[in-house]
Amino acid sequence: MHLVFSAFLVALCILFLHAKCLSWTHVWAGLGEGSGLLSTRRPAVWQEGGRPPHAIPAPCCQRPRARSRWANLGLREPLSPARRAAGAAALSPAVPAPAQPCQPVAPELPENCQQPFLEGQQSSGVFQVQPSGSQPFKVYCDMTAEGGWTVIQRRRDGSVDFDQLWDAYKNGFGDLHGDFWLGLEKIHHLVQEGRYNLLIELEDWEGNSQVVQFVFSLGGESTAYTLNLLGPLSGELENAIGDFRQLPFSTRDRDHDLKADTNCAKHLSGGWWFSTCGHANLNGKYFRSIPRQRHERKQGIFWKTWKGRYYPLKSTTMKIRPTELEAEP
Repeated sequence: MHLVFSAFLVALCILFLHAKCLSWTHVWAGLGEGSGLLSTRRPAVWQEGGRPPHAIPAPCCQRPRARSRWANLGLREPLSPARRAAGAAALSPAVPAPAQPCQPVAPELPENCQQPFLEGQQSSGVFQVQPSGSQPFKVYCDMTAEGGWTVIQRRRDGSVDFDQLWDAYKNGFGDLHGDFWLGLEKIHHLVQEGRYNLLIELEDWEGNSQVVQFVFSLGGESTAYTLNLLGPLSGELENAIGDFRQLPFSTRDRDHDLKADTNCAKHLSGGWWFSTCGHANLNGKYFRSIPRQRHERKQGIFWKTWKGRYYPLKSTTMKIRPTELEAEP
């Protein structure tokens, strides 16, 4: 029954070549109600929920998400006049059509910065995205030559205080055009499906720079947004985050680090995936010049295996994108 009715829906789409799209609802025996769109270019998509059977010509098509289900049995040939007439009769509404016309559907948002990049977007800037299972939110997309990156952290001028509490790190803070932290919950939504790469860019006060790239995953809040690094992909820097696996996030008011007698977020500054306190902290205090006092310098932004624990860096950027993009030529 399912396949027969799917074929009939495809045929109906060809019947109405004068209409760009048909909105439709149906009832399949034993399957409950369904609703969706018929398009002359992409025959059918359906989802749970809807009204009793009826069909209304309406210009309200949109390209569905990749995870939507298509009922396309490959029917391409035009129908004969007799079959058109029979199909039109079968399409007679079972209930009156709604009083209001079908409204155009809002354009679908990309799930991350990779999608607009692959569609030809070359200008970096702020975009609105909507990962699966999430409300829409804004991100900064890096669309440079090797683009498609979603920026999750940036430090370059000290305009934003990163010594924040748990809720701020969870939800995000700062200015997407300047210094900011995107937010652990948003990062988790971005990476919860598939494998992602994390690219870290560092710069010192002498104009030198280094990068390191990892494959990673990030748990949800119930795991304290545990970071799992699967090993470096590229870059000359040694890992300075600590143990490659299972590092929860810590802030001054949520101590999850691996140092039993010290709260690293209090001892240093800012929230981070601390193992012990001395490996790295890219969310430390921003110093516009290198402090003379050693106890101050250790509270700065540092990556121990590059410039050491007591050298506060000038700028950092952290950005992510799906690992699948790396395999493309």
